[in-house]
Amino acid sequence: MAPTLLVVGGGKMGSALVGGLLAAGWATVGDLVVSEVDAGQRQRLEAAHPGLTVVAGPVESTDVLLAVKPDVAEPVLLTLAANGARRVLSIVAGVSSARLEAVMPAGSVVVRAMPNTPALIGAGVAGLSGGMAATSADLDWAEGILGAVGTVVRLPERQLDAVTGVSGSGPAYVFLVAEAMIEAGVSAGLPRDVSRQLVVATLLGSARMLDETGQEPAELRAAVTSPGGTTAAAVRTLEFKAVRSAFIEAVAAAVERSRQLGR
Repeated sequence: MAPTLLVVGGGKMGSALVGGLLAAGWATVGDLVVSEVDAGQRQRLEAAHPGLTVVAGPVESTDVLLAVKPDVAEPVLLTLAANGARRVLSIVAGVSSARLEAVMPAGSVVVRAMPNTPALIGAGVAGLSGGMAATSADLDWAEGILGAVGTVVRLPERQLDAVTGVSGSGPAYVFLVAEAMIEAGVSAGLPRDVSRQLVVATLLGSARMLDETGQEPAELRAAVTSPGGTTAAAVRTLEFKAVRSAFIEAVAAAVERSRQLGR
């Protein structure tokens, strides 16, 4: 019996989505099959999800979640099409739906998305767009998968590179900020575990304020920045070091890299 969904690629993003889908109750281990070429990763997936079918090669399935490296996406999909794949949700960075459709039988459906790793805990966010043959029902199908592990935003495919730069790579930016703040706390005399607790709680609380108040980041920053105070001194230093510009340039670099992968 064919699985409800064949997940091709059990690396970081593929395994995060598998874990999120199972945790959210979207699927049971019997509904999913994961195809992963790396033997060590197959063992890790089997250990993490007892009963999950994890195989080395493709199996027959109509619906596929494609989570492989960009340089192998088209040959892998060609093999999957020969095994019955007719509807694909691709989370492959940079590779257009047109390129993927070109290696599949006429009328096959491709939906592209760019999720991020917080999908593992049901807190992901993904941009979603449909290819030429995708209908509203196909978009609903894809959104049902990604919506089980977070928020989904539908948008034109031309904007997916920007999604990649902002939210696809975004968790790494936040983790880098967390690293730096923890180290700063330790340098200022805090025990590492206390510094970590303070930083994590600060990031969580700040994110909730952005979400729940609906205020703009600049408004919330101004509210905590008293004239001549400690926060003003810190923000002045960050601006002097061009941190804002560095983030803008970092996102732009990620967007450009996503475009390069698609060429």
